[in-house]
Amino acid sequence: MNEELDGFDSALADLKARHLLRRRRQVAPLTAPEELDAAHEADRGTVFEVDGQRRLSFGSNDYLGLAQHPKVIEAAQAAAARYGVGATASPLVCGHSPAHEALEQELAQLVGLPRALYFYAGFAANVGIVPALVGRGDAVFSDALNHACLIDGARLSRAQVEVYPHGDLAALEQALAASTAKRKLVLTDAVFSMDGNVADVPALLALCERHHAWLLIDDAHGFGVLGARGEGTLSHFGLADRDGVAPAWRGRLSRLIYMATLGKAAGVSGAFVAGDPSVVEWIMQRARSYMFATGAPAMLAEALRASVRIIGAEPQRRQHLAVLRERLREGLRGVPEHWRLLPSETAIQPLVIGSNEEALAVMNHLEQHGVWVPAIRPPTVPVGTARLRISLSAAHSVDHVEQLCAALAAYQPA
Repeated sequence: MNEELDGFDSALADLKARHLLRRRRQVAPLTAPEELDAAHEADRGTVFEVDGQRRLSFGSNDYLGLAQHPKVIEAAQAAAARYGVGATASPLVCGHSPAHEALEQELAQLVGLPRALYFYAGFAANVGIVPALVGRGDAVFSDALNHACLIDGARLSRAQVEVYPHGDLAALEQALAASTAKRKLVLTDAVFSMDGNVADVPALLALCERHHAWLLIDDAHGFGVLGARGEGTLSHFGLADRDGVAPAWRGRLSRLIYMATLGKAAGVSGAFVAGDPSVVEWIMQRARSYMFATGAPAMLAEALRASVRIIGAEPQRRQHLAVLRERLREGLRGVPEHWRLLPSETAIQPLVIGSNEEALAVMNHLEQHGVWVPAIRPPTVPVGTARLRISLSAAHSVDHVEQLCAALAAYQPA
């Protein structure tokens, strides 16, 4: 028994030596009246207690600043009083409420697709959706930088999996053309979570149409952020509009399965899949992570309904994000030359540092200046590209971004 434990101890020591040991932090928002008086109201949703120390955070995925929005909180409180705090069963048993039903209809309307299905978590959605769509004898084509939930969903499906180089549409087309699988499914992040770049969805759809394949896009980091009303990546590319799906794309979009999470820009929890009603119905009938898991509480569904209304009605939140992005780029002109801010038109602004050790050193330096930006290291990103994943939020002010830039400019490499 001791020898077996020694194996874990030595493996953990190896992670530590390579600067890959993760550290879980205790994080709490400042919400008490004395913490958010008039002088500090501008810090709502951006300043947290991290292990008991007050920090200005650029690590959250709360891109629109909705996690602390009073209307979202009020909706959750009212729903808790009506429905209680638990769904009590799978949605297919008795865990699907009128709140869930209304949320699904409103999500479908926002993204311009006929039907939506709400899952309790984004990871659960993708590991359920992919095996529901493909299996033995089928083929999955996955972008090399896809999120872990898409990768695990592909593995669980037991279909043949081919990984194509990131964003390489020529390689993807070659693989699709050579495949003799009875069903082909292309998987891609819509906005890549560690780089912030946007997949070429129109080109991917064209490839899928040409080679009789399906396309599943994970719009976790585009939903709420991209599009005139926060509809996400489809609207960003003109594939959906206020009246729903753009007419020229209706046929092509029938090959699309759209998934997005609701714990990021929407500020709450869960995820949804949307698309053709028959496809969504099949997923509901066959996705094991939907069929055999307790549903999300109705209070979260009502909170999300409030959030979805704000997303569609307040474009100024996305406009403010654009201002913050430009200010960040201006403010980082004086950082060390070997650092590289990747191009991104989203809330994700990755500052590539290089080594794990230096990325941790910069993170610790920022903490000493009251700013928290988590360092991202392998295997989340490729070896040699450890980075600070700067996450902007509509809750941030220009002053907050300037505070971050000043702290980065003060860093002196060892």
